[in-house]
Amino acid sequence: MSGIFLTLAGVSAAPTAINIDYLVVAGGGGSGKNASSGGGAGGYRCSVTGESSGGGASAESTLSLILTQSYTVTVGAGGPGATNSTGTNGSNSVFSTITSTGGGAGVGVGSSGNSGGSGGGGGGYFSGTPVGGAGTANQGYAGGNGSFDSGGANANMWGGGGGGAGGVGGTATNAVGGTAGAGVSSSINGSATTRALGGVGSGGVSGFDGTPGGANTGTGGGGSGFINNGADGGSGVVIIKYLDTFTISNPGGGLTLSTATAGGYKVTTVTAGTGNVSFA
Repeated sequence: MSGIFLTLAGVSAAPTAINIDYLVVAGGGGSGKNASSGGGAGGYRCSVTGESSGGGASAESTLSLILTQSYTVTVGAGGPGATNSTGTNGSNSVFSTITSTGGGAGVGVGSSGNSGGSGGGGGGYFSGTPVGGAGTANQGYAGGNGSFDSGGANANMWGGGGGGAGGVGGTATNAVGGTAGAGVSSSINGSATTRALGGVGSGGVSGFDGTPGGANTGTGGGGSGFINNGADGGSGVVIIKYLDTFTISNPGGGLTLSTATAGGYKVTTVTAGTGNVSFA
């Protein structure tokens, strides 16, 4: 990456621009209640060369932004887990023209998973086939289907796993909830970190709540036991990488961010809020 400078004597110069790499992860979906499925991961979009976006897509193009102009940043919240049946989708994360879609919610008995950045799993059932919700192209994968095991001591309903940025959620089978969809790893901040996993499916027995998705991971909430509440999805994150000759600011406030410098670049991580950033 490099800044682009243009100075022409006697004529108006084009605005100075800066090329920026980004990782934009939306909030994960909350899981359902009652033999519930896992929430889907938040949508995952990345421009780092050699890495991947979600849904099996290659890295996207870098952004070329004009210095001193303001650009919107929003970190999507994770969707709340269900206290009734269906959880809530995660919220979108935004950086300039890049929007990642919130993860689809997990559901309870007899319902199909919500669509989203990655889809929520389908709920357990006595009849029919509740399917996993669809993912968003180039952001994430679909959730897994729910199931019903009709034989033996483990006869019960089981929810599918939430889709992840790196793989589909598992279909519930053999009295076991569906596995969580895989996440995707990025080293944009110098350390390989996997984000945007789906939430694991569950069901069958009662007595345990689902596991929440981690903060700033975009991971879906894990499914709960029979009659138990769902779990919240993890919040998203926006990470921005640019040459260390430039400086970022948050005019007007509203964002929680931190900046580190290494190897000739600055990396700014935004972990919460809505606001604007500007470069100089």
